[in-house]
Amino acid sequence: MRYGPADSSQTPRFTGVRTFMRLPYVGTLEGVDVAIIGVPTDDAVSYKSGARFGPEGIRSASALLRPYNQRLRVDVTEHLSLIDHGDSPTVPGYHLETLKRIQEHLEPVHRAGVVPLCLGGDHSMVLAELRAAAAVHGPLALVHLDAHADVWESYYGARYFHGTIFKRAVEEGVVDPHASVQAGMRGTLYGASDIEAPRQLGYDAIYWDELEQMTPDAYGDRVRARVGDRPAFLSFDIDFVDPAFAPATGTPEVGGPSSGQALAYLRALTGIDFRAFDCVEVAPVYDQPANITAWVAASACFEMLSLLALRRAAR
Repeated sequence: MRYGPADSSQTPRFTGVRTFMRLPYVGTLEGVDVAIIGVPTDDAVSYKSGARFGPEGIRSASALLRPYNQRLRVDVTEHLSLIDHGDSPTVPGYHLETLKRIQEHLEPVHRAGVVPLCLGGDHSMVLAELRAAAAVHGPLALVHLDAHADVWESYYGARYFHGTIFKRAVEEGVVDPHASVQAGMRGTLYGASDIEAPRQLGYDAIYWDELEQMTPDAYGDRVRARVGDRPAFLSFDIDFVDPAFAPATGTPEVGGPSSGQALAYLRALTGIDFRAFDCVEVAPVYDQPANITAWVAASACFEMLSLLALRRAAR
């Protein structure tokens, strides 16, 4: 059994239950290559909440997606059996319990040989995602596109926030920072020491003032050289994109890439052995009336699927 989206030339996109890309909602993982999984949580944000509704917003926007990627020249449905696997359990108001339940939900997905693409949700969820993936694949190479490095020690004396996750990930050994690249960071900081904080943990940190001078191909080459043939995890924070193009997020940072540039950097990541993906921090309540942020996020997710399909096609 292979799964794919409904044919939008036969049934209108505005009909049916809202699933990602109009894929079937399937509870089993048999015969599945990729499972789209919502993670509706935003208990660990430090400013504006609302990302718990991100999965719903991205799914609605994704109804416009078609299966063929004209830039990468690949049909994702030709090489991947795709389903919408519903949402991970969460516990509103109990962040550490939410992380535990996300991990428990995702680990069997990895053990089944299925690649999860998680729709967030605030970025704190990635720690549970990485724990689940590392339990099966070992420490992962992180490919991270974001306006923030998320390597602070704590917020308000608490160590588990959406801005601390990639420090915790190194401490827990679920990420190999020496095989990882963070890119796109910009904006104001608490002090000059914040600039070197990712590199002190071992990450290759490409701040936006450097990244914007690089072609997408040069960025892709740098990431591939760093990651090698290790299993990798791609995490895309929507605030990587300039808020002129993606305003609906909790901590926007001006002066970043356009939506077209952001997708080009994603598209450049061909050939990497990605075992999991996510797109986080979409908060649809700030996206009215045009829903442009959700459309950018859905398109970013499609590029991730295309990367996986292209790698499968090459094999």
